[in-house]
Amino acid sequence: MRVHPSSTLALWAVLLGSGAQLEDCKRWQDLDSKVVHKGGTVVLGGMFPIHSKGVEVEFNLRVFRWAQAMVFFIEKINKDSSLLPDVTLGYRLYDTCGTVGMSVRTAMSVLSQPLKGTEGSCGSLSIPLIIGDSGSTLSMAISRTLNLFKVPLVSYFASCACLSDKHNFPYFFRTIPSDMNQADALARLVRHFGWSWVGTVGADDDYGRTGIDMFTAAVSKLGVCVAYRVTIPKLPTKDRLREMVKTIRESTAQVIVAFAIEEDIQPLIQEIVRQNVTGKQWVASEAWVTSTLISTQENFVSLGGTIGFGIRRAEIPELKHFLENIDPLATPYNPFAREFWEMQFECSFNTTVPLTSTAELPRYERTCTGAERIGETDSIYNDVSQLRVTYNVHKAVYSVAHALHHLLGCQVGPAGGHCGDPQALEPWQLVQYLRDVNYTNSFGDTVYFDRNGDPVGSYDIINWQRGASGPVKYVTVGRFDATLPFDQQLVVSQGDIVWHGGKKEVPVSVCSISCPKGSRKATRMGQPVCCYDCVACTEGTFSNATDQGECTPCPEDFWSNVKRDSCVIKETEFLSYADAFGLALAGTAILGTVCTAGAASIFLRHRHTPLVRANNSELSFLLLLALALCFLCALAFVGRPSVWSCRLRRTSFGLSFALCLSCLLSKTMVVLMAFRSTMPGNQTARWFGPVQQRLGVFFCTALQGVVCAVWLTTAPPYPVKNTWLYRDRIILECHLGSVVLFCCVLGYIGGLAGFCFLLAFLARKLPDNFNEAKFITFSMLIFCAVWITFIPAYVSSPGKFTVAVEIFAILASSFGVLLCIFAPKCFIIIFMPQKNSKKQLLSKRTTNKRSLGYRVFAVLALNRQQSALSCQVRPPRCPWDFPVTSPRVNMVHINRNENMYTSLCLVIYSFLRNFPP
Repeated sequence: MRVHPSSTLALWAVLLGSGAQLEDCKRWQDLDSKVVHKGGTVVLGGMFPIHSKGVEVEFNLRVFRWAQAMVFFIEKINKDSSLLPDVTLGYRLYDTCGTVGMSVRTAMSVLSQPLKGTEGSCGSLSIPLIIGDSGSTLSMAISRTLNLFKVPLVSYFASCACLSDKHNFPYFFRTIPSDMNQADALARLVRHFGWSWVGTVGADDDYGRTGIDMFTAAVSKLGVCVAYRVTIPKLPTKDRLREMVKTIRESTAQVIVAFAIEEDIQPLIQEIVRQNVTGKQWVASEAWVTSTLISTQENFVSLGGTIGFGIRRAEIPELKHFLENIDPLATPYNPFAREFWEMQFECSFNTTVPLTSTAELPRYERTCTGAERIGETDSIYNDVSQLRVTYNVHKAVYSVAHALHHLLGCQVGPAGGHCGDPQALEPWQLVQYLRDVNYTNSFGDTVYFDRNGDPVGSYDIINWQRGASGPVKYVTVGRFDATLPFDQQLVVSQGDIVWHGGKKEVPVSVCSISCPKGSRKATRMGQPVCCYDCVACTEGTFSNATDQGECTPCPEDFWSNVKRDSCVIKETEFLSYADAFGLALAGTAILGTVCTAGAASIFLRHRHTPLVRANNSELSFLLLLALALCFLCALAFVGRPSVWSCRLRRTSFGLSFALCLSCLLSKTMVVLMAFRSTMPGNQTARWFGPVQQRLGVFFCTALQGVVCAVWLTTAPPYPVKNTWLYRDRIILECHLGSVVLFCCVLGYIGGLAGFCFLLAFLARKLPDNFNEAKFITFSMLIFCAVWITFIPAYVSSPGKFTVAVEIFAILASSFGVLLCIFAPKCFIIIFMPQKNSKKQLLSKRTTNKRSLGYRVFAVLALNRQQSALSCQVRPPRCPWDFPVTSPRVNMVHINRNENMYTSLCLVIYSFLRNFPP
């Protein structure tokens, strides 16, 4: 169903007039007298803010060039018979003055053209498409009006991302990239130069607000913070301007990103120049980066080095000639050309043709002749060095021409392809083909619209530079192309950039200095994330890049170096032979083995002496062997832990000490049982003969062997890397495997030691010359003291010192047994051989008749005369042959109740009877 223009006008009258008093309503002045018109088969509308409000010079030469360029492109298309044969394009150019009200009036004027030409009858719209407007806010207002008639609007300079919303703007197209692309490109440009602290300036319209919002969102994802946001009102007061400049001047942010058109940012720039605010690096949006109104020599002091994204430019042949050969009075009449001519040459035409302009023009005294030459002037109008927006107008006009070409040629389109009648062309027919436009222009660029009606995002990076005293130049120093791969989209020739103040170094704009490697950023309380302190990474973490938010933990087997910028392999620690402490312990163990071997050799060499024979030499040699094994097992604890060494450590320790303590226990029990025999005829000593002693030692040791065998088969010890004790190094140690079985081994050794100590303690008061039980008591006292203190020391010792404590306990207890048991005897054998005799064994150095030796001698002598008084069965041969020469022997009173002294005979006889005299 087609909507009649009359109903639309009524609707707009209600919408625009609602809320207004009747007396405030007035008829709008017809705009047809203020347009540039040329008829054709298909007439295209054009909207340009030729008179820009808020600018000191109201007639905008730059925008006028855009309008003239549209005329030039349409005439070129009409001359090209291959593009639109038998079809002539016309145009109607309107001046919207850069205001929403005038833009809406222009749209209403376009829609009402059928009523004006047919005396109120309804017909097809004579203008099926409009090219314009330059501002995003203006285009939004126009597009909402044209939506009712499905009239497409192709903008050349409205870049607001909000216009990509096809729900609200289904018939809107544009040849300038969306600000979504520009905001993302600006954010990446800011991050490229290392700026993390920037300020933003935006106009109080859809273009400025949306652009700053998108830039802030994009730049925040890259770790950049916005220090402040300044919004420029459409009509700023002087106080407001001073307040905005104060914010910019006092901020520590040295980079300013501005989203505004030249008309809006001009008052702020003038105030900045007036207050001589310098040292700031400006980043411009495409709306003013190539504006000659802003890039003046007066403004260059504050804006020098400005960088920003500009629309892609093109070199358009013959355009300069067309612009410079304009005729202000030619047909069709162009009131804007006449106004431009009078303003440019400061003269007035003496003609009766009225100057219908949307602005009040001054009257000059000098009369224009029409022979003045524009080519002899230098203005932005005939400056074709930066044809960027003009190039967008070119793409808009030619896109419409290509859509008309396919439509009128009945090319199948997305909606089925309806053949259009050039005399009655419906706007909605053209929309379908606009969406399908895809061509390569004469400049080699591919032009098409995406599903949102937007072109591809492509920009040049512009840098403001100036020589010694020349004009400001727009130097291309890079590009951005969204069609390329991500890592190739942004290309910057950093060496070609001249920054503010003529410097070549990139300016710095950060809230906090960059954190070096080995540190991280710690955000300050209540401030943006870009304001932080640098904190050194903790041990075990590192950062190998600057400005890292968190330090990265090192892998399990690695540790951070001193600078905390990398990880190195952790130092492995174990008690080795290379350590002085380990070498000392190993030397001590070898010394103990040598001493044990020395004692064994002494006992072996003097095995026939009374001292050796009286000390049960068989158990003594077995004890020395056990002590040697105890010393040697300490060596297994030194060195790098392995599977075999871990198992050897525990089993050798348990078996060697079990053998040692079994020998000591057997010796102690023999001595104690012998001395506890109360009667001379007591047979208790018979149960502690050599065979029984061997069996006892074997049984006690075998029991420990069973425990070790179960340990090795079920849960043997194994090497392990201890990474939880120290964070900076790895302790190589042996895991117990089964703590319960290890406690069983230790408990068994402790039980043997305790039992042996108890028996030796009971026999500690034996006679002076036969005090082996006393030595065993001392040795067991040392043994128990060492291993009792071993437990807390073992638990509290860290790392390799745990093994050292264990070795020390083994060596200390072994040396205690060796020194207490064998050192006194070896000392007598080597240094006091005169005491190694039967006489000294049975007597004391004193002549006390109550001494043990005297009593034994008397008893044994009496036994030879009285048929072995001390034994029920006399032995066939007495172990010694002492002559009874003492005249007082018969005077010896032997008290049979003195059982302890009498039992000595049995002990000595028991020890010596198996050896020849």
